[in-house]
This record gives sequence, C-alpha cells and structure tokens, in this order.
Amino acid sequence: MKPGGRPRRPWRGRWLAAIAAGSVLLGGCSPAPAGHELTFWTIGREGEAIAQLLPAFERAHPGITVKVQQLPLTAAHQKLLTAFAGNSTPDLSQLGNTWLPELAALQALEPLQARVDASAVVQPRDYFASIWATNVIDGTLYGVPWYVDTRLLFYRKDLLAAAGFAAPPRNWAEWRRQLAALSEPARHRYGILLPTNEYEQLMSLALQQSEPLLRDGGRYGNFESAGFKRALSFYVDTFKLQQAPAITNVEAGNPWTEFGRGVYAFYLSGPWNLGEFRSRLPASQQDDWATAPLPGPDGAGIGVAGGSSLVIFRASKHKDAAWQLIEYLSQPAVQQRFYELLGDLPPRRSSWEDRALRDDPKLRAFREQLEQVRPAPPVPEWERIANEMQLVAAEAIAGRLSIDQAAAEIDRRTDAILAKRRWVLDHARERTP
Repeated sequence: MKPGGRPRRPWRGRWLAAIAAGSVLLGGCSPAPAGHELTFWTIGREGEAIAQLLPAFERAHPGITVKVQQLPLTAAHQKLLTAFAGNSTPDLSQLGNTWLPELAALQALEPLQARVDASAVVQPRDYFASIWATNVIDGTLYGVPWYVDTRLLFYRKDLLAAAGFAAPPRNWAEWRRQLAALSEPARHRYGILLPTNEYEQLMSLALQQSEPLLRDGGRYGNFESAGFKRALSFYVDTFKLQQAPAITNVEAGNPWTEFGRGVYAFYLSGPWNLGEFRSRLPASQQDDWATAPLPGPDGAGIGVAGGSSLVIFRASKHKDAAWQLIEYLSQPAVQQRFYELLGDLPPRRSSWEDRALRDDPKLRAFREQLEQVRPAPPVPEWERIANEMQLVAAEAIAGRLSIDQAAAEIDRRTDAILAKRRWVLDHARERTP
C-alpha cells in the first residue's frame, strides 16, 4: 500500500512503475489553517505572470505562502512522472489538457467535483463547454481550466481583397478557391504555411469530422474512416497543388516577416501569435491582417480545445489551501489580469466581458471559435499518436504513400501504441468484482 493511499492491485502497480520510469471575491473562501506553504508548479511563461498575481492572494490568506517552481516545457512531462514515481509531487500544478488523462490514469490527481459543487467562485456553466469537458476523464472531474487556446486562421485581408474575395472562407470549397487564387509558387507566394513537422494543423482538420479519431473506447485507431481520409486528402492536396510549401517550421524561418511580405496569405495558429504579429509587423500593416474561425468541410469549423488546467495532486497535504488558490485564479477579474500580463485567453465567458477582450477585433474570432471546439482523444498516448500521424502524413505529401495507404499505416502505428492500454483495460475488467 502506498503511504496515505489506497491499496493497489499488483498488476496496476507494475504498470504505473513502468510508465513513471519512461482583492476580488476572496472573502468567499473558507480560511485555511495557518502556516501552509503551497508548492505550485507552472510550465513555461505562466510562472512569470503568477509572481505578479500571488501577492494579493497571500495578503488575503496570511496563513498561506506559495512557492512557485517554473518548469521548462521540454522537461515538464518527465518531471511530473518522476515526481509521481518518487512521491514528490507538488500540491498543485498547471497541466496541459493533453497530459491530464495520463496523470488521471496514474491516480495522481485529486477529484474535484465535490469542491466545485460547494464553490461560489467556480461555476461550470460559465466555462466554454468543450474546454471544461477536457478535464473530465471517465466521468470524474480532475482539473479546472486556467487558460485556453485554439487554432484558427490569421489571414492577409488586403491580399484576399486584391484577389476578389470580400471575406475569409466559410467552408473547404471556398478555402480551396482562395488558396488557388493566392498561390504563385514561381514567385515564392503560397496560400498558406503548414509546417510539415507540426501535427496541430492536420489535427485541426481531422477534428472537423463527425467520426472519432479513436474507436472502441480509445483502444484502436479510426484513421481509416471516411472522415479522416477526407481531412487527410484536403491537407495533402494543399501541398500537391503547391498552395503550401512542403517545409518544416525550421525551414520556414521567420513566419511573421514572411506573412508581412505576402509569402503566405493564411497562417493557421493560436492566440500567442496575436502579440507576435502586433509587435513584429510595422504599424502600416496592422490593418492588413485579421483572424477568422476555421472553415469546416461544409460550413463553420471546429477548433482544437487546447490550453492548461489547474490540478491538485492526490498526495498533497494542503488540499484545502490549494483549492483556495485555484478559486482565486479562477475569478474573472484575476483571469482578465492574467490575460493583460501574458495574453493567455480566459476559459470563462464572463471573463470576456472585460473591455480589453470584448472590444479587440482580432480576438472576436477566438471568442467565436471557443464555442466551437473539440478536445483531442482523452488517452495518455495521444501526443505519441499525433506525432506518428504527422510522420505518416509527411510520407503522403512526398508521394510515397496514397491516402488509403497512409490512413492504414496511421491505424497500424496507433494500434501498436495502444497495445498497453488495451491490456490494462482488459485486465481491469477481468479484476472488477
């Protein structure tokens, strides 16, 4: 038995060991006992902004101090697994919503539904529904969304207008016509930049389809479905028609400068690039670009439900204090300040009533897209699967695989990656009384 925990079945313990190897609304929180130091792990730039938000929390909770550890993104995943294996997890952490299923499967995270039910601050109906859903694994809530992102179109509206288009595309047929009109490969001009070593663009297209990307409860790939092959065909054809250059993001160089020069008319990316385009393009070009929701095959498109959530680790000895910090960071006014500091988009609709968010024309498309997002498959292996999907797609772009062959190969690789998952799920069912 793990100290302070529930007994583990022997088969499950071996599996876990194998994986681990590889001044607003503050009065509504009940006071925590004095003398608590919370350890809070953040990933990337968020730690810098948190340092400016915590003084107000600590003044309102004089018995709690917060120690923030900022993890680099490249090492964060392994650090989390190592901490779990060594019984040295923090009290709470930022956690990307594609990583949450893995930590939930390890039973490392504290279920939060009872705390949410009792909270006057965290109101699930105020959150974008699909973003909230990324925190629910097998019916259990493990996280509270902290910030969100989704990918949509950045586009040169002046170039579209010059080509005779009054608005960005509303479906894939319109998008194809615009890409064709804006592409002049002989002059090094392309409709769009789609770096061939990034899976997020293809995944964004794939999530437009009604068929799931995995089947049988996440046990097998479903990439040979008609929907995915339609998305893969649209993606591969964009390269074959020379409407996108078949280059990686390293070869693409500085995408902001190239976008400004008109090398690319469309760029499929996320909210972090709003600040980049505003700072890197000259003032004379700031009215030349805009953002638009993704077009779908036959109408409005679905975006990827991305972002990070706040979780409490099951081994924490200060869960009540950790929850108070989550409540504080979940307040609309604090989320608005977080956006001002970092540009991370808030997950609550009420937070978007702030003028800086509500009245920014380049943010409106993000606000619209966040009502139409879909999470990636909630399995711990998803990022590995997505990387293999992109590697195979690159083979199709190069003409070495047909669409049917590529779809079958992605399924084959996915099924191999999910072999351990099938074994675990099957044995769990056998041992359920």
